[in-house]
Amino acid sequence: MSKSDKSKAKSIDVAEKNFKEGYGMVNSHPLFSAMLYEAHISRDKNTLHRKDGLAFVANNGTIMCNPVIRSAPGEWARAIAHCLLHLGMCHFQKKDHPIEWNIACDYIVEKFLTELGFGIRLSEEAPSGISDEDKLYRLLLETTDKSQYIGYGTAGAGAADMLFGYKPRNYFRDPPDWPKLFAQGLTSAVQSAVHVASGEQARLGDNSFKNSAAERARQWFISSYPLLGAVAASFKIVSDNAICARMEIGIAAVSPSLSELYINSAARLTQDEMRFVMAHEFLHAALRHDARQEWRDAYLWNVACDYVINQWLTEMHIGERPDGILYDAQFKGMSAEAVYDRIVTDMRMYRKLATLRGVGLGDIIPGERRAGADVELDDFYRRALAQGLSYHQEQERGYLPAGLIEEIYALAHPPIPWDVELARWFDDYFAPLEKKRSYARQSRRQSSTPDIPRPNWVVSQFALDGRTFGVVLDTSGSMDRKLLAVALGAIASYSASRDVPAARVIFCDANAYDQGFMKPEDIAGAVKVKGRGGTVLQPGIDLLDKAEDFPKEAPILIITDGECDKVVLHGREHAFLIPREASLPFAPNGRVFRIRV
Repeated sequence: MSKSDKSKAKSIDVAEKNFKEGYGMVNSHPLFSAMLYEAHISRDKNTLHRKDGLAFVANNGTIMCNPVIRSAPGEWARAIAHCLLHLGMCHFQKKDHPIEWNIACDYIVEKFLTELGFGIRLSEEAPSGISDEDKLYRLLLETTDKSQYIGYGTAGAGAADMLFGYKPRNYFRDPPDWPKLFAQGLTSAVQSAVHVASGEQARLGDNSFKNSAAERARQWFISSYPLLGAVAASFKIVSDNAICARMEIGIAAVSPSLSELYINSAARLTQDEMRFVMAHEFLHAALRHDARQEWRDAYLWNVACDYVINQWLTEMHIGERPDGILYDAQFKGMSAEAVYDRIVTDMRMYRKLATLRGVGLGDIIPGERRAGADVELDDFYRRALAQGLSYHQEQERGYLPAGLIEEIYALAHPPIPWDVELARWFDDYFAPLEKKRSYARQSRRQSSTPDIPRPNWVVSQFALDGRTFGVVLDTSGSMDRKLLAVALGAIASYSASRDVPAARVIFCDANAYDQGFMKPEDIAGAVKVKGRGGTVLQPGIDLLDKAEDFPKEAPILIITDGECDKVVLHGREHAFLIPREASLPFAPNGRVFRIRV
C-alpha cells in the first residue's frame, strides 16, 4: 500500500471513529434518543456532500452524513441533533420562499442547541434574540441584509440542509409522529435531570436506576406471574442506550448464556408493551431456543420462535403486543420447528422481517457454551419453568396455551433418537402378525424326545400379501454413501423384525428407475450412486402412485440429502429420511427423520 493510500485509509478510519462517538452522544441523550431510533442514518459515499458539509436531512426521516469529513465527535453530535430537531419542530413545511425558511429554521435550531449546551457549535457566533421560526421567516423576507442569520446550517456554506420530495420509507412501525417524539424527549430529559439531581442516576440518560420501566416490569413478573418469576429474578436488565446502539438493538434482545436482557429505552415502550417484550425474551431463554437451533439457519429459526412466542403471549394477555412485531395467526398451534419448516421455503421474504432487535438481526444473542456451565444452565431453566408452571396452575393465575405447556414438559425429557422414531413409524403401519403352529414345516426336535415331531410357528401367506412399503431413493452424486448405508441398514433391520417381505424401490437422480420389489436386505447392494445433476423425485412418487401392483394404502419412505425438487404426494402416507444438518426446499406434510451419521 502506497503512502497516499495509507494516509487515506487512516483518514477514513478517524472519520468513522469520530462519527460513531458523536452518534453515541446523541443516542445517550434522552431528548434525542427516541427521534434517533426512528430516523435512518446514511453514510453513502455516492451522496453528494459539500467539502465543509456534515449532514442534511430529508422529509422522510433520512439523515445523510458525510462519510469522509474528519469532524470532532462533538461537532457530529451537534449536526445529527440539528437534523433531528428539524423533524421534531415540524420544519418540513411548504413555503413560497424555501431558502429563507431553511435559514430561519437553522437559526432557531442552533439557538435551541446553544441554550441546551449540547455538542460543539458549528458556527462562529452564537444565535440570540428571535425564538420563533415564522417570525424570523417574515423578517428575512422584508430585509435585504441577511448576513447575521446565515451560516447556521449543517450542509455547508450556502447549502440547504432540509431536502423535500423524498418518498416515505418502509418503516418497521407506522411512520413516526416526529413532534410527539420530540415532546416525549423533552419530558424524558426533564425527568432524567431530576433523577441526576436526586442521585438516582449517575448521568443524564442513564436508565439503570431502580425505578426504570424495565425494572418495574421485571418486579411484576417476580411478584405476580409465577410462571416466569424465577426466570425474571435471574436476569440482569441492561437498558443503557449506548450499549444497545453498539450492539444494534432496536427494541430488545436476550443473552441466555449471560442471563442478560437488553432493553433500548429509546423504543419508548409503554408499561404493558414492556411486559410483553420482556416475557418474549424470557421465554426465548427459558425454552432454550439458542440450544435448539442445531442445524437450522440462525435468523430464520429466530423468526420462527418469535412467531410462536408472540402467538402464545397474545393468547395469554400478558401486557400489550407492540405494533409491527412478528405475528401471524396462520401459525397458531404450531411448534417453532414446524413454523421453521414452513418459512424456510420462502427465505427471501422472511429474511426481510424484523425481530425485536431489528431487520436481519436475531434477538437471541449467542454466547460461549462452556460445558459445565451450560449443563447447569439447562438444569436451571428446566426447573424454573417446571416449578413456575406448577405454581401458576395451583394459583390459577391465568390461561396457558397447550403448546407452551407441552414445550415445558418436553424440556424435562431428552429428544428421541431418529432410529427409535423411525421404528415407531414402522409400528404404525405394520402391526405384529399373528403366528400359528403348523406341521407343514417342523421345528427342531428336542434332544430328549427326538422321535416326536413338533409344529413350527408360521405366518400365513395371505397375511403377508400387501405388507409392503415404497422406497424412493436419491441416488444423485451429492448423496453421502455413509448416509445411505445407515438409512438402508435401519430399513432392513426394521423390515425384518416386522415381517415385511419386500419393498418397492425407485432410484432417482435426474430420472426415475423402477427396481421392482426387493428384499430390504438386498437394497443396499443394488444401490449405485450416480454423479448426475440435481435430484427429481416427483417422477418416482408418480410411478408408485400409478403402479397397479403397489397397494394404494402402502406408505412411502423418501431418502434424500435435501438437494431435490419439490414433491407432491396425493394423500399417501409418507416420511423423509434426511441428514441432520439438511433442510427440505418445501414444507413437508409427512414425518421427517434426521439421520445423525
